[in-house]
This record gives sequence, C-alpha cells and structure tokens, in this order.
Amino acid sequence: MGAALIATAALAGAWSIAELVTEGNVEEAAYSVITKAGSYELRSYDPHLRAEVVMDGPYRKSLYGGFRVLADYIFGNNTASTGISMTAPVVSEESEKIAMTAPVLHQEQEEKERHVISFIMPAEYTLETLPKPNNASVTVREIGAQKMAALRFGGYATKGRAERRIERLLKALADDGITVAGEAQVAQFNPPWTPPWMRRNEILIPME
Repeated sequence: MGAALIATAALAGAWSIAELVTEGNVEEAAYSVITKAGSYELRSYDPHLRAEVVMDGPYRKSLYGGFRVLADYIFGNNTASTGISMTAPVVSEESEKIAMTAPVLHQEQEEKERHVISFIMPAEYTLETLPKPNNASVTVREIGAQKMAALRFGGYATKGRAERRIERLLKALADDGITVAGEAQVAQFNPPWTPPWMRRNEILIPME
C-alpha cells in the first residue's frame, strides 16, 4: 500500500510539474484589474483578435468540436500554412443567433443548442497580418476594449458547474448594482491533460 501511495504521489507531482512548464509558455489575453469585489474581479481588457467557430449541439460536444476546428487552423490549415502560437483562454458562449431565430429554445431541444467557441489570437498579429483560415467555418473577429466581470473556479468546467457559477456571478452583479451588457462566457485556460487540482476556469460577463 505504501509503495502504491508513493507511486501515485510521484505521478501526480510529475503531472503537475509538466503542466507548470506548459502553462508558463502560453500567452494570455491582456487585461488590468479595475477592482476586486468579494468573489469576483472587474477588469478592463485590451483590444484583441479572436478566431471563432459556431457549433451546433450541446455544450460538451460543441466545445470539443470547436476546439478541434480551431486547433486545425492554428496548427497550419491557413493561407500561410504556418503555425500560430496557442494562447489562453479558450472561450465558449451560447450563440445569440439562436435567441433570435428559435423561440422554442426554452423546450431545451438538444439539436437547437448552439455555441460560439473562440481562440484568442497572439497580440503580435493584426487583421492584416494574421494568416487567414482555409476552413470557411472559422472567422476572425476584432474585439474592442471591454470591461468584464470575472469569477474564477477550479476543476473541470462542465456545463452544470459553469451554469451554477454564471448564476452566482449574475446575482452578485445585480446585488452590487452593476449592469450586464452581454452573454456570459466560459473561459478555460488549460489543456485537457491538466490535473483537476491545477485547472483554471473563469466566468466572464461583459459590463456596461
């Protein structure tokens, strides 16, 4: 039993060290903290580019499917046939298009779900210099400076866990008199192999 525990601890340690090395090399979206308010932060994000794809289907399927499509783009399926550095976070949000075109969304028909999955592009690129996607389903969009409320949490960002934290952040913002200006986003900062005790996720909600 002792040997098994030691081996497990060693494996967990190696797993953690590998993640620290990997995470240290990943560029993140640039922001400054305006203020901290209890469990969340108010942030000011710099303008940036996002590559995004709209995926039909439930949260988990859309997230994994969108990740594969976008990873294909940054790994070389673009007009320059060159790799683009991976950044963090990977962002997912429910598509606003569904809210306008599918009034039966409240019936929770799985086939009516739609999500936007986004990769934030490295700051070195502009719209003119960023390689264009070969896959027509991938679009690149310029995001202006934004103010966002952010709530951090660990573990796996499953649909249920994310929804509970969205509700928590929305309630906190309402209690503090802060007006929401857009849909909630789920931001995940780690690759799939990251151990759950080291995972970093955030709920991001645009503010006026």
